[in-house]
Amino acid sequence: MHQLLDNIAGSQRKSILFLTLLSLFFFLGLGNTHLFDWDEINFAESAREMIASENFLRVQINFQPFWEKPPFFFWLQVGEMKLFGINEFAARFPNALFGFIYLISFYLIGKKHFSATFGLIWALLFFGTILPHLYFKSGIIDPVFNYFIFMSIYFMMRVIGKEEENIGRLAVYSGLFSGLSVITKGPVGFLLLGLTLLVYLILKKFKPFPSIKNILLFFGGLLLIIGAWLSMEVAQNGIDIIIQFIEYQIELFNSPVAGHAQPFYYHFIVVFIGCFPISIFALPFFRRKSERLVLDFRVWMLSLFWVVLILFSLSTTKIIHYSSMTYMPLSFLAAFYLYQIIKKKEEWKKYQSILFVFVGVIWSILFTVLPIIMKNKELLFPYMNDPFAVESMKTPIHWSGFEFLVGILFLVGVIISILFIRRNKIMQGIVTISTTVAFSLLFVLFFILPKIEGFTQGPVVEFDESIQGEDAYVESYGYKSYAQYYYFQQPAGLSEKRLNKDWLLNGDVDKTVYFVSKSTNTELDEHPNFELIKKVGGFRFYQRK
Repeated sequence: MHQLLDNIAGSQRKSILFLTLLSLFFFLGLGNTHLFDWDEINFAESAREMIASENFLRVQINFQPFWEKPPFFFWLQVGEMKLFGINEFAARFPNALFGFIYLISFYLIGKKHFSATFGLIWALLFFGTILPHLYFKSGIIDPVFNYFIFMSIYFMMRVIGKEEENIGRLAVYSGLFSGLSVITKGPVGFLLLGLTLLVYLILKKFKPFPSIKNILLFFGGLLLIIGAWLSMEVAQNGIDIIIQFIEYQIELFNSPVAGHAQPFYYHFIVVFIGCFPISIFALPFFRRKSERLVLDFRVWMLSLFWVVLILFSLSTTKIIHYSSMTYMPLSFLAAFYLYQIIKKKEEWKKYQSILFVFVGVIWSILFTVLPIIMKNKELLFPYMNDPFAVESMKTPIHWSGFEFLVGILFLVGVIISILFIRRNKIMQGIVTISTTVAFSLLFVLFFILPKIEGFTQGPVVEFDESIQGEDAYVESYGYKSYAQYYYFQQPAGLSEKRLNKDWLLNGDVDKTVYFVSKSTNTELDEHPNFELIKKVGGFRFYQRK
């Protein structure tokens, strides 16, 4: 195995072909489950509304201005929807494509500055880490956003390193990628670059410092991208949408939005457990200094890691993917540590074996026990205090009884890989754990996730799809959802009065009105204008003719 991978790494053409084949995992099953409320449906709906309204500059939800996100990611989704239709596969395709781009980029960067073998190890580890792999099968913005930030920092590293000719060109590249990150998710893209650079310069006592010329070139690239977007936005929609966008970004950091308040240590746990196995592999490089690497790679990666982790731990809004920018520096540290073991400059630590098995068993238990619990869910009902959850779990879902085998497969892979690593067969261990993660997540996607989705939101999606094409208004009642817009495929040009729920409830409506509420909300049962037409799982469906 070691010789085979060395042979692949020795040829750039073979390496790119190998990584291309691996990246096919990101595309498998993209359309196997419905999009999940909120983020996946929210973003896909914004892209769908661009197509429906033929307005590709303004981001909208319910055909109203949506100032929370810039447009770039939605443009990618629009492109895929034009190719593949308005469906789950198209909505998730951009991230799967960027998964491929990540693997190739890590290989080429690793090969350029270290060796082809290191580049291949880096790409393999990132491919075989749980949360990054999952995100490349999703329809959220962060994988694309994070790539642009990472590349901006990478080119800035080369500018600060001053080891190449034509550094000005690299400064422009850094600015361009930073600009792309801003028009993908917002100013936090530039903020992460700026804070990482500041931390690095402080650590180095400001001795390596970019020249005024390169600073200006960087901002030239940055403003070229941002200016192009802002000029189009302001020309068509005015300055108000930009002001609202900035105000929302400030609110997101200062106050918990949509109830996403978590303890300070939330992201530490998410990264440690979710980034298995690289979170275990990288640990030794957090504890002590190593030799200075080319471009000071280790210092830069540690600076980026801690900036992201601390910044979003301080933020009052804590959502699992907010710390996803840590995945890239963590994967580098993990890859370089294992590469050093292969070169016999480092040794595998006993505590790493314990933690590797411990976290691996946690995931194995999750994959094993969850299907068993769901198959015998009635046993949980007496101990559950959430009536909505109980009703949702009563949705009829068929479990074959063999889904738990995914967890057994994962555990076997963990054991085999740690045995390889302890015997100093590092490459065999990397390949084993990476393929274990990839196949396990693929089986989860096909055999477990659709059934979980079936009782969490399945009844709502099925109802919305069943009334597609009707001349009607469809809204959620008493809770927030975007499913009714995307899966009903609400057309453009509807009356603005629909934005007033009192009008939908009591006004002189011109179309049939459907409301979806949770089973715990029975207010509409007593409303004279509405009739309960269906109750499935945790949801109630009402109609007003």
